[in-house]
Amino acid sequence: MIVGRMLLPTLARSRLTSYARPQLLKQKQDLTLFLLVCKLSNYHITKNIEYISQNNVIRNGTTVQNFNNKENKPLLVLLSWLLPKRKHVLKYADLYLEQGFDVVVVSITPWQLLWPTKGSRLVAADLIEFLIKHQNYQQILLHGFSVAGYMWGEVLDLIQNDPKKCNNIIDRIVGQVWDSLADVSELTIGAPRAMFPRNEMLQNMCQKYLEYHLKTFYKPSTQYYIRSSQLFHTNLVHSPALFFISKTDPVGSLTSNLRVKESWDSLGVKIYVKIFENSPHVEHYRKYPKEYVAELYAFLNKLNLMQNKKKMAQF
Repeated sequence: MIVGRMLLPTLARSRLTSYARPQLLKQKQDLTLFLLVCKLSNYHITKNIEYISQNNVIRNGTTVQNFNNKENKPLLVLLSWLLPKRKHVLKYADLYLEQGFDVVVVSITPWQLLWPTKGSRLVAADLIEFLIKHQNYQQILLHGFSVAGYMWGEVLDLIQNDPKKCNNIIDRIVGQVWDSLADVSELTIGAPRAMFPRNEMLQNMCQKYLEYHLKTFYKPSTQYYIRSSQLFHTNLVHSPALFFISKTDPVGSLTSNLRVKESWDSLGVKIYVKIFENSPHVEHYRKYPKEYVAELYAFLNKLNLMQNKKKMAQF
């Protein structure tokens, strides 16, 4: 537990490696994001769920609830990686906002990941409630990163426990995108290397604590990881899927991602896979922006979700 107390504050302060780009390009992208944010309406449904729309009427929870989506916009559910910077999340959200989507961003903290009953499962329940209340969104797309696979497994568990209330959600999901998918079965191996890529000592300390955590806290934690992984591999959602994978990702390994693909293939899920040669965890878009967007927009086009097809010509 001493190791745990030492590591958790460190984990909480961990951030993804900052993007390295030429100064002029960075300034241009920052300006684009600034202009984007100025045009958007956003509202925090909870501390972990943020609603983003280009409809400037959306200002609070009441207007979100009463918003009737007359334009029949699709909804993106963006399940983020651990401790994301807002500007990085907005880069992905922008890809969808410019195609006419509204966006819901869902995030969890390391603490919520470690203690599901008081953390991630509550966030999953909040997301389900939001989707049930907003039947006006009849086309839902998932885009998940890293531990989002675990998070979605928790959502599936709650849906399966109350099918009459929740099955409509599954029917409304028209597609799914998984970027750097990390299976919880490899949590102790991948997470330390992702969080401390240049510090072998901290990697070892983190791995030992996670192993201790999984063995010691089976009822409040480990059983939910196992259940989530099982449900993710036998996914209730059979809509088309796109996987972004890297051959060199220590967390979302090529092997574990292809294992999921094989399982979904047996369920009849139409799957598209883009494998990058050498990009870090959750950084495929940063390193290969044109390839990433081209693949994503081609997938959206197959789902008839491309509103601004001129964007496809740029990639």
